[in-house]
Amino acid sequence: MSVVPAEVLPGSALGVEETRREAAELGPRARLWPSLVAVYRAQLSRARVARIPLLFVATFQSVGIMILMRGVVDGGAEAQAVVAGSSVLVVAFVALNLLAQYFGQLRASGGLDHYATLPVPPAAVVLGAAGAYASFTVPGTVVTAVFGCVLFGLPLAHLWVLIAVIPLAGAALAGLGAAFGLLAPRPELATVLGQLGMSAALLLGVLPADRMPEAVRFLRDLLPSTYGVEAFARTFGPHPDWAFVLGDLAVCGAVGVVSLAVATWAYRRAAVR
Repeated sequence: MSVVPAEVLPGSALGVEETRREAAELGPRARLWPSLVAVYRAQLSRARVARIPLLFVATFQSVGIMILMRGVVDGGAEAQAVVAGSSVLVVAFVALNLLAQYFGQLRASGGLDHYATLPVPPAAVVLGAAGAYASFTVPGTVVTAVFGCVLFGLPLAHLWVLIAVIPLAGAALAGLGAAFGLLAPRPELATVLGQLGMSAALLLGVLPADRMPEAVRFLRDLLPSTYGVEAFARTFGPHPDWAFVLGDLAVCGAVGVVSLAVATWAYRRAAVR
């Protein structure tokens, strides 16, 4: 009779524990930053084919709105609101509308199962996809802002503030768009929610706030992109109050953190179903 060590028996607790220890050594937990970069690059290369039409549609829409508003707005604070709102609208078109459609289709087609099998944190998937889609908005937003300043005679000196406005407003709107796509039971509903959100960014962000009723102003304050619009619009004055600009950017960033956290939770919820 041969004696077999207990740790090699298939059903023994020692054998199971040893197997788990070896698996843990062979498959360490993926870190957030490298995973985020990998997902970002993959999404960027995947969406590169649609970059030119995407930029054209988003930019042409905002430029057309400014041309229409030029007939009813001469200058001053109203022109500042139109240019700032139209510039941020490019971000809303991509980060809110298209991202909601993408995650809605990804959930309906079973694409979330692919990401669930990868050793990447859920936050890396949401942040990587959101960052890739938001990256396409940079050229269109800059072109729209420059065209609007020339059209309405606004100064170009402080356009550098877009370096902060684009990522902060993009994060807030991308998190909202991803949550729409992941929580909607059907991709068609995700598309509707994304388009409604973009329409809200259009109506509440481009139109001057002074001409809105009090109830509409309250809804405008609830929209994440509003604070990015306000921060950008304040920089067109002769002496911008940078404390208010930084305050608006801080609120926009805080809303972005909350919306991306909600989108990450929605991804976990959709991935386990």
